Amino acid sequence: MSDSRMVVTHCPYCALQCGTALRRENGRVTVRPTDFPVNHGGLCQKGWTAPALLDTPDRLLDPLVRGRNGELVPVDWDTALDTVAGRLHHIRTEDGPDALGVFGGGGLTNEKAYLLGKFARLALGTSQIDYNGRFCMSSAAAAGAAALGVDRGLPFPVTDLGQADVIMLAGANPAETMPPLMRHLDRAELIVIDPRRTRTAERAVLHLQPAPGTDLALALGLLHIAVVDGWCDNDYIHRRTRGFDAAWRRAMTWWPERVEQVTGVPVIAQREAVRMLGAAQRPYVLTGRGAEQHSKGVDTVAGFINLALALGLPGRPHRGYGCLTGQGNGQGGREHGQKADQLPGYRLITDPDARAHVAQVWGVLPGVLPGAGRSAYELLDALGTATGPRALLVFGSNPAVSAPHAGNVTNRLAALDLLVVADFVPSETARMAHVVLPVTQWAEEEGTMTNLEGRVLRRRRLLTPPPRVRSDLEVLRELATRLGEPAHRYPTAPRDVFEELRRASCGGKADYSGISYERLDAGEVLHWPCPASNQPHPGTPRLFLDRFAHPDGRARFAEVDHREPAETPDADFPLYATTGRVLAQYQSGAQTRRVAELNAVEPEPFVEMHPDTAERAGLRDGAMARVSSARQSTVARVRIVQTMRVDTVFLPFHFPGAGRANLVTNPALDPLSRMPEFKVCAVRIEPYGDPP
Repeated sequence: MSDSRMVVTHCPYCALQCGTALRRENGRVTVRPTDFPVNHGGLCQKGWTAPALLDTPDRLLDPLVRGRNGELVPVDWDTALDTVAGRLHHIRTEDGPDALGVFGGGGLTNEKAYLLGKFARLALGTSQIDYNGRFCMSSAAAAGAAALGVDRGLPFPVTDLGQADVIMLAGANPAETMPPLMRHLDRAELIVIDPRRTRTAERAVLHLQPAPGTDLALALGLLHIAVVDGWCDNDYIHRRTRGFDAAWRRAMTWWPERVEQVTGVPVIAQREAVRMLGAAQRPYVLTGRGAEQHSKGVDTVAGFINLALALGLPGRPHRGYGCLTGQGNGQGGREHGQKADQLPGYRLITDPDARAHVAQVWGVLPGVLPGAGRSAYELLDALGTATGPRALLVFGSNPAVSAPHAGNVTNRLAALDLLVVADFVPSETARMAHVVLPVTQWAEEEGTMTNLEGRVLRRRRLLTPPPRVRSDLEVLRELATRLGEPAHRYPTAPRDVFEELRRASCGGKADYSGISYERLDAGEVLHWPCPASNQPHPGTPRLFLDRFAHPDGRARFAEVDHREPAETPDADFPLYATTGRVLAQYQSGAQTRRVAELNAVEPEPFVEMHPDTAERAGLRDGAMARVSSARQSTVARVRIVQTMRVDTVFLPFHFPGAGRANLVTNPALDPLSRMPEFKVCAVRIEPYGDPP
């Protein structure tokens, strides 16, 4: 008699959240794609190999506490939780609640993200909570909210892109980062803006290849051409927007020849890009990390939104602006309270009405809630300092690899009195911890995720977790009760947490109050906002069709101007370095580097460079190179790429140890989003020994 079970769920990786069917039969788990709208029966390499994560040989199965000899040793749960709670209580008594910090993740379910924020603010009483999504999409969130009134990655369904005839991709490489999306882009002519000739750029009709850090100058130049060459939709600008004149005054000085001088993009290519968008019947502008991960990322994204508004794209059928969210729950993860300045429902923590609403749902007085805390890098940079947290709890993140200026971050983590990591594999951050708590992974848990189009999805459990593994929700309740909180305040059933999340989000910009497990399990397609009402609300797949989310219903142009990146090449560091993802790995690689099939494709760090760049440095293809910035050095194998700019090298950020790309990246922050400048820093390259 076979032991067979099947569930319909979603891939554990990117924000597409491709539909999958998981089957367990005779102890073996297999996956196949479903005909879910975003993937139409397709999966990428990561999705196909995801079941390998479920029995990875070094799966965490027991709580671990670092003993007096410095080694992590298995203990029972009560010992681990008592140790954590006792140290948290001691530190809080000595230095106050802000001596405790929490670092979350954009891959956590909505329920986990929600309860983590609640735990930080009530059980710990700390303002010091942020998450790795600050490194992912915070600049687009800030720019989108300012321009359109609300931040949702795609304010229309992914399937709308399948009818597009022209799509501009600014700093996005979906052919590698979310390959099933390319099924929706096949019909369109692509304009790709990227310093590299990526797999996506190879599919493009037009590839604009600006110098790293000059995307905003290019966006301003494209707006200039749209105005001067008569491609603007003046009626739309008059009826549906504000602030055009101020934005135009900035763009007026960015004539095409000046833009070419700054960016390296030829005038003829600039004009062709605007002509293609302006003449199209169904044009879209989409931004990605390449436009966002800068110390001026908000302004850069705003520059592309300005272009989209001038052409009359947002809030109209068959055209629009959107952002390609990266992490699996990058959208939902920032909506429900694990971000330093936000409460559930996308409410600002500084808003008295928002505080009163959430406090009422939580059964506390508004004054109990702390204020806004430090952003992600600022939080990590403050660890173990005189004014920063002495303890940090990490859920669903690996900042030892993923944070900029990673050498500094690992030093700060090492300076903590208490580092606690909840994970299902021994990530590089977990290996540094004083206490490691083994938690469930994707196929062992229930919950909801929100994909890049704002659609709320059900994650369903196929497997019973290993016997000594607990869910994140159980961990949070056990710690909360040990710190004096009532148990009922921290539900452990995901459905119960979601019911509370519905109430907490009610009336907020990201309103989930009309969504329920029952509706999702019945197969309803529900995009937020979906408010509770007498008649079930159908959800909002397309935002802004009637009005934008500002009080007057109009979108806002942003008055932005180009400025240099925080760091530019000089005599000591004569090259730009930029970072990004590759197809076979994901995020910090803590999961994908444990999948043999993926690791066989991309097993080690590498650095792409033009042959002339390599020759000047005395390097050849396959040699080992040291890549150094003003902060530190990383070591990677050379890949000669004919299409690279001669002034630029590329490093993927998925690898640990001496090959961490983020050892060299610049932690300079955007003043609004607090996004670090991952996409550009100044480096030099030189030989590093001989290839093995």
